[in-house]
Amino acid sequence: MSNKHGAPKHQNKYAWKPKAGHKINETEVGGKFRPFSEITGVCPRCKEQIDWKRRYGKYKPLAEPAKCQQCSKRAVRQAYHNLCPGCAKEQGVCAKCRCRVSRIVGRDSSEVEAEQKSLDEAIKNARERDRRTLLRAMNRDQSKSSEKMATSKENKVGELFPAASLEEHAELRRDDNGDEDNNEDEDLILS
Repeated sequence: MSNKHGAPKHQNKYAWKPKAGHKINETEVGGKFRPFSEITGVCPRCKEQIDWKRRYGKYKPLAEPAKCQQCSKRAVRQAYHNLCPGCAKEQGVCAKCRCRVSRIVGRDSSEVEAEQKSLDEAIKNARERDRRTLLRAMNRDQSKSSEKMATSKENKVGELFPAASLEEHAELRRDDNGDEDNNEDEDLILS
């Protein structure tokens, strides 16, 4: 056993990636076009364990639904879960470790479907003006999430300019200058 304690002598220059030399098929589960499903119905500790497996290439998704250990139905559709969502929700436990937890991570698919149906119903019954406002807000939220993914992949954008292109940078500068002019006008009015 080693007697050395403390930090390693040399820092790693880059993070370890599983299957770094293998070509990735983006159409397989876990690829770009078919990402892994969201982790739901588990406690925060179990979610971290499953995330670790995904990050380091140890995650094995289910090929077909597994049996629930409570009701014996083939209703477990997520890997490493022992209980189906119905049994886990009924008992108020984590679907993986079966411990009683006050906070469960993620939402059930039935809740998501119910929310989507109510949103569709609200959009269908709304006035045209309200409908377009809702659709713009939904598209803006989707574009923000895609922008966050793009900016996390590209570190160069934002170092020199806060925008990806010169046109966006010019727009931001015009907006900044316009705000200062408005503030000066307000100061003159107040004096």
